[in-house]
Parts: sequence; C-alpha cells; structure tokens
Amino acid sequence: MEAKRAGQVVEINISPDPEVLPKPVPRVRAVPGRGLKGDRNFFEGPGTQPERDRELTLIATEALDALAEENGIELTAAESRRNVATRGIDLNELEGKRFRVGDVECEGIELCEPCNHLQGLTKPGVLRGLVHRGGLRAAILSEGEIAVGDTVAPLTDTP
Repeated sequence: MEAKRAGQVVEINISPDPEVLPKPVPRVRAVPGRGLKGDRNFFEGPGTQPERDRELTLIATEALDALAEENGIELTAAESRRNVATRGIDLNELEGKRFRVGDVECEGIELCEPCNHLQGLTKPGVLRGLVHRGGLRAAILSEGEIAVGDTVAPLTDTP
C-alpha cells in the first residue's frame, strides 16, 4: 500500500500515571491490543485492551499553534495529554481509516475531542479552543517502534 500526503512525528510523550505530566521520549514500542509500553493506558491484563481507542492518541502541532494564535493559550504537546504530536498531516482525515506511523499500522477510531478533565489539568479555554482539532484516537494494528521523525501517512485502499 502506498501513502498519500504524509506528515511527521515531532514528539512522543508517555506517562505511567494519569496524574503526572507525560514526558517526552525519543521512541516507544507500540503493541496491538495493548497500547504504548510505559504509558498509563498500556493494558497489562490478559487478552487485549477493552477500549481500543486508548491505545494511541495523536495531536497535530498545527492545532496547538492555532490554539495559541486564536485564543492566546500556550499548550505543549505533553500538556495536551496526547501520545504523539505530528506536523504536516490532517489527523481528522484519518478518522475511520488505516494509516502508518513509521512501520506501525494503525486505524483512526474517533476524534479525540478535548474534555473538562483536560481543561482542569491545563488552562481555561482549552476545551473550546481544541473542539474538532483535539487530535485522534487510534487502535494499533501491528507491533513495532514509533520514533520521533517517523512518517505519518494514510494507507490507500483501506477498508
């Protein structure tokens, strides 16, 4: 399968605790049905993650730039609580589609709309400022490593 328009991974953030600000890492292991090793949403139990939309979350740095420009709110990729920050690809277009992050195949499950919890952890106005551009929740379909600098690209002929 060939990629259409591609973007790039510019930051990866994980945290073992939901109350701790995620920390940047240069690479992370993605495991289908489980998530990202070392992350708070990595499923340790038997079988697979019951909530596939928690395996991987992505946000476009362009959305964070727009939040700052339009609302005067500076928010880092780590503060967004999303795992992977991208540049150069419209993540909303990947909803319901298969795509690759490096060598890892994923499927966009749903938009990752901002919530009151995120706003409570960050700054007033974040919820309103990130509506319809808060990122993407995805399932991991193949095991592999995701690294800063990897290509993010939709796959052609996806179901």
